[in-house]
Amino acid sequence: METRVTKLLGIDYPILQGGMAWVSTAPLVAAVSNAGGLGIIGAGGMDANQLRENIHQVRTKTKKPFGVNLMLLSPYINDQIEIVKEEQVPIVTTGAGNPSRLIDDFSKRGIMTIPVVASVQLAKRLVRHGIQTIIAEGMESGGHIGEITTMCLVPQMVDALDIPVIAAGGIGDGRGMAAVFALGAEGVQVGTRFVCSNECSVHPFYKEAIVNSQDRSTVITGMSTGHPVRCLKNKLTRKFEELEAHQVNREEIEALGSGRLRRAVCEGDVEEGSVMAGQISGLIDDIKPVSEIIKDIIYEFQNTVARLTFFNKE
Repeated sequence: METRVTKLLGIDYPILQGGMAWVSTAPLVAAVSNAGGLGIIGAGGMDANQLRENIHQVRTKTKKPFGVNLMLLSPYINDQIEIVKEEQVPIVTTGAGNPSRLIDDFSKRGIMTIPVVASVQLAKRLVRHGIQTIIAEGMESGGHIGEITTMCLVPQMVDALDIPVIAAGGIGDGRGMAAVFALGAEGVQVGTRFVCSNECSVHPFYKEAIVNSQDRSTVITGMSTGHPVRCLKNKLTRKFEELEAHQVNREEIEALGSGRLRRAVCEGDVEEGSVMAGQISGLIDDIKPVSEIIKDIIYEFQNTVARLTFFNKE
């Protein structure tokens, strides 16, 4: 399946795996790349040594292209940038900030930068720095989110830019992929669906929480801090709601969230930990190999497009 995105990244299918902190480690990343997508290491909570080790592990498991996601607000970001350069990682996606200062330096070293953005205005600024593709992420996604839905953001991004747009947020099957392709996207980034894969190393309780979720199981916390997060409802989210209802200061709210993602992902505490997951969670009802997930997405995508084409003939 060829699009400008597959040509640019050297992959078989225009499917990127979201670079989720504590979640997207070497086994998942390598499995996605081996299955024809683009696996992406989530560097979020990693120090320099952990990131380097994950890069080395991926390279022992696959010869296919892969990437690293850099969360620009990470306390380790400067060290992570140096590791990416030293290890000559081919592709970097970025989030939680403006990566303008990195793009030119990375490009000179043969590293492609793909920013994850939630607004057309930022996308236009980044295009002037020479990026070749961009990820438009709607607020349906898990974790840190913007304010615009995928359905509204993607076509506006496509109209505003000449480079290929990769859609993210609320995409977990072939129907969702077909929908954003109809809006002009040429690739998708998928996160939550890959959490519920055999190769993902998160705690089984984290996966089960997603599988058992329903359409209204996610909630947005931290709106008052300016850094909203989408996750599954639990005891922790209710505490966030109480603090925000009483208009406590930003520092206290942020302190409540400190270390909670790791607590859920690594320790399996799905009540007091932050179970970051997208609104697509309600569609996920099983855990299976990455290769099957990608195969199913492509098969359903092709069937959906064929069905729509058939309607057009009538």
